[in-house]
Amino acid sequence: MRTAVGALGVLLLGYGVVLLSDGGQYVDVAIWLAGAVALHDGVVAPLVLAAGLLLTALRASRTVRGALIVAGALTVVALPVLLRPGTPNNPSVLPLDYPRNWALALVAVAALAAALHLVRWLQARFRAREGSWTKSRT
Repeated sequence: MRTAVGALGVLLLGYGVVLLSDGGQYVDVAIWLAGAVALHDGVVAPLVLAAGLLLTALRASRTVRGALIVAGALTVVALPVLLRPGTPNNPSVLPLDYPRNWALALVAVAALAAALHLVRWLQARFRAREGSWTKSRT
């Protein structure tokens, strides 16, 4: 299965290179890739690491760090639309309310992280009760 997925990835990568070479947009793509690396390494990763260090005292630190990573990735993907103020000349280019949808996605990530933490907390509590019940029976 891994080989098939890897082969598919290589084929898609080759297709992307063919599309890139037809358009002659090497400089634009290189600038975009350099910006993405700089944004990740200079902003997103340090923020996630700092938040992880601050949250190590909390029992939910793994869940919170995971949610922050997902929120950071969503934000990086949404940045071009969020930083472009005003309405475009062609309304079909950006037909949706992207800032609102980005905020809703962040709320969904927070809600899912809270639900995951609650489930883990309930499981731990159930295991602790089950352990104390079996100890009292013996």
